[in-house]
Amino acid sequence: MDQIKQSTLEHYEDLLNGGGAAYDRISSLFDAGTFVELGRFVKKTTTGYDEAPGNEFEGVVTGYGAVDGKLVFSFVQDLSRMKGAMSEAHAKKIVSLYDAAIKAGAPVIGVYDSAGAKVLEGVSVLSGYGSVMKACASASGVIPQIAVIAGTCSGSLAAIAEMADVVIASADSKLYVTPPVSLKAQGDKDGGSVREAARSGAVSLVVNTVDEALAQAKKAVLLFPSNNAEGTAYTENGDTANRAVTGAGTPEEIAKEILDAASSIELCAEYAPQTKTFIGSVAGITVGLVAAGGRLSAAGAEKASKFVSFCDSFNIPVITLVDCEGTSLDCEAEKAPFSSKLARLAAVYGSSVNAKVTVITGKAYGAVFTVLGSKTLGADVVYALPSSSISVMPVDAAVEFIYADEIRSAADPMAEKAAKEAAWKEICAPINAARNGDIDDIVAPEELRMRIAATLEMLSGKATSAPYKKHGNLPL
Repeated sequence: MDQIKQSTLEHYEDLLNGGGAAYDRISSLFDAGTFVELGRFVKKTTTGYDEAPGNEFEGVVTGYGAVDGKLVFSFVQDLSRMKGAMSEAHAKKIVSLYDAAIKAGAPVIGVYDSAGAKVLEGVSVLSGYGSVMKACASASGVIPQIAVIAGTCSGSLAAIAEMADVVIASADSKLYVTPPVSLKAQGDKDGGSVREAARSGAVSLVVNTVDEALAQAKKAVLLFPSNNAEGTAYTENGDTANRAVTGAGTPEEIAKEILDAASSIELCAEYAPQTKTFIGSVAGITVGLVAAGGRLSAAGAEKASKFVSFCDSFNIPVITLVDCEGTSLDCEAEKAPFSSKLARLAAVYGSSVNAKVTVITGKAYGAVFTVLGSKTLGADVVYALPSSSISVMPVDAAVEFIYADEIRSAADPMAEKAAKEAAWKEICAPINAARNGDIDDIVAPEELRMRIAATLEMLSGKATSAPYKKHGNLPL
């Protein structure tokens, strides 16, 4: 037995010196020399040590360290050890890590690479899955969670990964519940690929390699606050608040101008692509940014509501840029059902207590003006560009709806229609919304970043709950 123990310790030293894939990944994730392993020898044994070298340890490494000086916890599954198989002890290590992370108020990065469950454990491994799910649910909205798909992530593990706030995958990895062979038999040739998962919104970001995925996870964890009690998160990046921008183009183009240089990460780019979501910073303040263009679809509303809800969980300010002609007009949107998706979006904006700044950069017609961060739904400050247009419906539709009879009976219908459209465009000018109190100011395009940065700084101390009050001080 002593000889076996000595062999185990020697193998462990080999892993620490670069002999295991999990340790290679951890060395690139954490600052040099800061990783501290937890639960290194945890293992449930019923017949003594396994004979195969490396199987003395569970197929997951857990611990903590520093990412650019910031405390972060991580678990890394290792296909070279027990094929990364989930077992009762494997789950116990992850749950213990989560307990420590919640107590410390620090983020968790999970790296998934597993062949599945240790089937011989029977119901014990199913209980293990449940315990990890409960740990992830307990941490949700308390500490940020980032999942990195570095190999195969299947079955219940795929569900666990989806409980994270952000899911980052390498292009050759797999994420699925139903085995790909079954999906392909049903005609889904991309079944199980992370590219398909990205198109459905299950994966936030797909990059070429595992190293790139880990690098993006580090970038994200440095942007996020460590926990939900930290308040406004700041990063040092050297980009000045007073940088002028053109303030022109699509919401996506304006978003990239407003955000600090090289700070942003676009999330779920392939899902509902007309509605963009970015995490980044403005003058060093971490923000979430929703850039809505084209027409707002049911999927776009769902994407925005999930993103705004995540930001609210960690008191991350939300900037919303709106240039929408209205909502989608297709039948599939109604089957979503569209009304419930819009209701959820309105509920998220209306109930969130984080700082919210909205800018009408172009068109804001119909329901989109209301549900995408309007003043009445709780936006702290709403700006508009001088060229923006705000209306109950598009100009041509409004003129047709209201003045159809007058236009048809006019001596020159085309001239009459043009005159009515010109008059309606005047009604749609942002100054009218500003006079009504729905717009706080009309901002010159080149000053947009400066104004947003100043507004975010002003809102950085915004209370997230109403102060306690017994009663006011009454006059004599």
